[in-house]
Amino acid sequence: MEEKVYVVDTSVVVERLVSQFIKNKKISGKIIVPKAVMAELEHQANTGQEIGFIGLEEVQNMQKLSKEGKIELIFSGDRPNLYQIAYAKQGGEIDALIRDIAYNESAILVTADRIQAESAKALGVEVLYSPHRQLTEALEIEQYFDLETMSAHLREGCPPRAKKGKPGEWKLLDVGTNILTQQEVQEMAKEIVERSRIEPDAFIEISRPGSTIVQYKNYRIVITKTPVSDGWEITAVRPIKILKIEDYNLPENIAQRVKTKARGVIIAGTTGSGKSTFAQSLAEYYASNNFVTKTIESPRSLILSKNITQYSKNLATSEEIHDILFLSRPDYIIFDEMRDTPDFRLYTDLRLGGSNVLGVLHAATPIDAIQRFIGRLEVGMIPSVLDTLIFIEKGNVSKILIVQMIVKVPSGMTEADLARPVIEVKDYITNKLEFEIYSYGEETVVIPVTEDSFASDPTKVLAAKQLERELRAYVDDVKVKIVSNNKAEVYIPEEEIARFIGKEGKNINQIEKKVGFGLTVKELTESSSSNEESDKIPINYKIEESKKAVVFKLPQEYAGRTAEVYVDGHFLLTYTIGNKAELKINKKSKLGLEILKDLNSRRKVEVRV
Repeated sequence: MEEKVYVVDTSVVVERLVSQFIKNKKISGKIIVPKAVMAELEHQANTGQEIGFIGLEEVQNMQKLSKEGKIELIFSGDRPNLYQIAYAKQGGEIDALIRDIAYNESAILVTADRIQAESAKALGVEVLYSPHRQLTEALEIEQYFDLETMSAHLREGCPPRAKKGKPGEWKLLDVGTNILTQQEVQEMAKEIVERSRIEPDAFIEISRPGSTIVQYKNYRIVITKTPVSDGWEITAVRPIKILKIEDYNLPENIAQRVKTKARGVIIAGTTGSGKSTFAQSLAEYYASNNFVTKTIESPRSLILSKNITQYSKNLATSEEIHDILFLSRPDYIIFDEMRDTPDFRLYTDLRLGGSNVLGVLHAATPIDAIQRFIGRLEVGMIPSVLDTLIFIEKGNVSKILIVQMIVKVPSGMTEADLARPVIEVKDYITNKLEFEIYSYGEETVVIPVTEDSFASDPTKVLAAKQLERELRAYVDDVKVKIVSNNKAEVYIPEEEIARFIGKEGKNINQIEKKVGFGLTVKELTESSSSNEESDKIPINYKIEESKKAVVFKLPQEYAGRTAEVYVDGHFLLTYTIGNKAELKINKKSKLGLEILKDLNSRRKVEVRV
């Protein structure tokens, strides 16, 4: 009986099927390894692709079996040129060289590539086609995961470690006592790459010299080696829980904003805070409510229903994804996650094109997420691109900001001619202005707005009281709130407002010039009239009148302290008590005349310390 001759191609070598077939006696006799296969494996190994090393190891196993006398191993054919190697996938040049050898040798072609098998059959070559094998055993790295494990961290020279807990509340623990060797980490990396080529729900997302990113079922695995890192390292991340949008227990107004009203949304947070989990729950919500939903991912790590299409940014250009999304017309697009300028440009273009886009990005604070857009697009475009910012912290929604643009004088400035377009960033729940973004000279500045700082600043409280005293010359009942260094809000009874302002604002203009403040007049209500109570308490005093002054004699223990004088509950003045524990006010001064008038009218005069 004539001995059969077999020619193996690259696909069965990298799947390690050849040695398995030999041991199972599925093939025997003469086995030809084309030099084109060796060249392709060498090229893959030189470019840092793990499959190249796996394939070379398989050829070494075949050599061992040959030395044991189980097969006759022959290397044959011409070595392909650089062009044929570089375009092996696109042009099929190396596959053609392998088929030619099988045809010329009247051999059986052993392949795991369907296209290669069909092409060989068309040439009349006998084919042993074996699809990718299905494996049931778990990956070795899965031993480091339990129900509480978020991620496993394996590095040569260190014990295996894992993060256990939940977003924002986790601990990094040793999950083994042995120190991992370089060989052990390499073997696990090779197993991951090999299995990702076999399993139907696994794939290699990125393969570069020095790094490989694999999505294996619900594990996102990053493999690095020299020269990218200083040693072999494997990081595997897995979601510990799949949440629905209802599980976040959002207040009704926030839930409605997220579900229906938001069009340009950014979901931000620190690493491991739960951003992608929240984006995943939103994608499922939109899809379950009959919205066409698609995702852009890098890598494709979200665990989503079959009716949600996931596009890889690593395997397609921004232009290609742009065309696909505009032509397929999805209702919602989830962009997980935005890292570099091309990502921000794609997000911007999709948003300006009218798509409802939710972007995910890293940021330490909510405003940092907005600042990442500055410099990547014109500031005036930001509100058109981004209208809602959702900040995730410890797996929960901690803050929602809304972004809008108006023309105004920025907070802290007073002159009307300084008005300009200002982007206001407000808290969605309280509607409180938190930040302003605007151009200042040639720079774009992000300014935090602390509206309550003036109320809590003692100097502003004192200024408000002094201004109230000045304004009582024009209206009896008045309250003042200082809102900036040169602006104040004046609260007076409704019936007094017209007289206070005067015809065509004549009176208020004169008052503003005199007091040195720009005044905004508002109606005095119960809420506005309830000024913060002074924390000072009334003390006993004796009053004397000399030729030149009105003298308040106070207990000696209050010497050197600051006192405030009130008349019928209205602030009149503040004063530092002298060493003799006396308050002296010149009788001929405006304050002195006012005090004498109040005392003669038997009005209630209090000294508070």
